[in-house]
Amino acid sequence: MDTYLLVKTLHIISATVLFGTGLGIAFFCLMGLRDPDLAARLFATRVTVVADTLFTAPAVVLQPITGAWLIVHAGFVWNDFWLLATYALYLLAGLCWLPVVVIQIRLRDLVRRRAAGGAIDDARTRRLFRWWFALGWPAFTSLVVIFYLMVAKPSW
Repeated sequence: MDTYLLVKTLHIISATVLFGTGLGIAFFCLMGLRDPDLAARLFATRVTVVADTLFTAPAVVLQPITGAWLIVHAGFVWNDFWLLATYALYLLAGLCWLPVVVIQIRLRDLVRRRAAGGAIDDARTRRLFRWWFALGWPAFTSLVVIFYLMVAKPSW
């Protein structure tokens, strides 16, 4: 099999996993946290943390590795506009995703504490949720624009 096509396929699959899993995790966690049933909230936050670890994190690592390999082997110029824009948007998405991971872990821990009968600060939980929700939008939008840039490769 052609190595270029193999790496390109891996790049596309990891981009799809990154985007699709991110969107799926966000929806799943959002619905779980809105559920009045504490067991449902605990399940959603636990699975969210696991899914981010198993799926999103490896895709985050593979994207720049496979992308750099493709740039070199496809003969693209590292500083083409569409690539510079992609780097910036990927960095923005990552800068949003890292605190989201921490927030998801904190939310899981807070729900776990409440499920065990402990007291938690509801205002803090709501604040963490609002940050989690707000940080998801620039990350999601960045990935949508990156998909466009990868397809169109504009030369503005």
